[in-house]
Amino acid sequence: MKSRQSIAPTLLLLVLGLAGSAAGVGAAQDGGAATTVLERGNGPEPSTLDAHRCPEVACGNILRDLYEGLVAEDARGRVVPGMAERWEVSPDARTWTFVLRKGLLWSNGEPLDAPQVVASFRRAFAPATAAPFAVHFDAIVHATDVQAGRLPPERLGIDAPDARTVVFHLTRSAALPQLLLLPIAYPVYLPAVREFGEQHTRPGHLVGNGAYTLAAWRPQSQLELARNPRFRDPAPIARVRYHVTEDAASELQRFEAGGLDISETVPPQPLPALRARFGGQLRISPYLGTMWIGLNLRQPLLRDRPLLRQALSLAIDRDKLTRYISGLGETPAYGVVPPGVAAYAPASLPWASWTQRRREALARRLYAMSGYSASRPMQLELRYNTSTPHRRLNLAIAAMWREVLGVQVTLRNEEWKVFVGNRQRGVITQAFRGGWIADVDDARNFLANFETGGQTNWSGLADARFDALLDAADQAPSPAARAVALRNAEARLLGLHALVPVYFYASHHLVAPRVRGFQANALDHHASRFLSLAPPR
Repeated sequence: MKSRQSIAPTLLLLVLGLAGSAAGVGAAQDGGAATTVLERGNGPEPSTLDAHRCPEVACGNILRDLYEGLVAEDARGRVVPGMAERWEVSPDARTWTFVLRKGLLWSNGEPLDAPQVVASFRRAFAPATAAPFAVHFDAIVHATDVQAGRLPPERLGIDAPDARTVVFHLTRSAALPQLLLLPIAYPVYLPAVREFGEQHTRPGHLVGNGAYTLAAWRPQSQLELARNPRFRDPAPIARVRYHVTEDAASELQRFEAGGLDISETVPPQPLPALRARFGGQLRISPYLGTMWIGLNLRQPLLRDRPLLRQALSLAIDRDKLTRYISGLGETPAYGVVPPGVAAYAPASLPWASWTQRRREALARRLYAMSGYSASRPMQLELRYNTSTPHRRLNLAIAAMWREVLGVQVTLRNEEWKVFVGNRQRGVITQAFRGGWIADVDDARNFLANFETGGQTNWSGLADARFDALLDAADQAPSPAARAVALRNAEARLLGLHALVPVYFYASHHLVAPRVRGFQANALDHHASRFLSLAPPR
């Protein structure tokens, strides 16, 4: 669904009053007897359950329950053995060897072995798959050439010397175990892909190897998972229901009514009031994620106008946004990589320490130098996906651009899948809701989104100097040298103003008292198999 609205200056005061509607609860049956179900809010409808094509948090949450990679994460986010019982790396850090557990099975009962794992990786990197996270695996021998179609998938630097061994050959050192936590590294059951094509992700067709199987999928409503009896360590909770909860206010009301055990987020409200209302059920913790506004450099409005792009960035009062609009532990962002990333000191915009008044004065000068004025205002479209927090935030940003610069902003609100498609294609977008939640604890995971030609380069940036700095980081002789090169790359990116950093995320969930085992972690990953439910009183 789309909506088109013009933004008036007073809207910055009005965005605090948005609300939503409530929804109910459900019950499930397992083997003919009533069973307790874990009810989870999950944000928007997942765009896919094809593990190799998953581009967002909504599908990643579910895929962590349906699949397991060579390695896994425990409840605290630590890397633990998954399909592989152990692994080792060569002295030059170029060869990784993973030894699979004995007796691995798909959810349909068929054996799962190393050649199938290798075949799945080849499918993930094939050009037709168009895997959005393949860019993060460019250290694997021939990975880039395979994805580009210059070499066949059989040339990918992964092989299986026997039924229980998977070997990765790299061109440089890389944190491979952390990368193997991504959904693209999950094994996909290729017979189902061949038989059903894109429909292999539907109930009755999807064959996984994780703690749960897909029992039902009601579009724009919910997905239900059932415990996989063939998984080596049966999950404590028999069934999990993921609810589509695009409207955060409605999600909160559903939680309060007892219809959810875990919310995906919390709508922006005064934090003291939320703490008084929910007490220990409110969980807020640091989170490796950055929210930014993307600027489409493939279109003429913003492509060759760095001063105008900088003006848009300067005009945003990030302190006001994080205090009054988001207000749940987020902090103002003047860079791309959030604080707290391992072994990295983030770069920052040079005017980060200025007063907002001084920033706005420079913003007005740059706006005028770009050819705009009160009599000739810039016309800009700001696109975002359906969500109460995103609507509030984008209304506020549009109001700031109007009040500080005089920009005439049109908001376009789209359902998630439509928004993702338009953002990816970059044909009709100008400014858009962007951002990145870390897949792994690594600065490069954020910066690689702006490499020339990358699947997640939604701004369409093509800068040879930035690409060269990322390459220098990849070839760095030591971790310290790598960190310096990555920081230089971030500084270069910020200087190009291909995006407008807004804030660094905090994770915020509501967790019902009956849920056990919910642990804060930097990536905010909470696989259902590590949770349990207290017995009813």
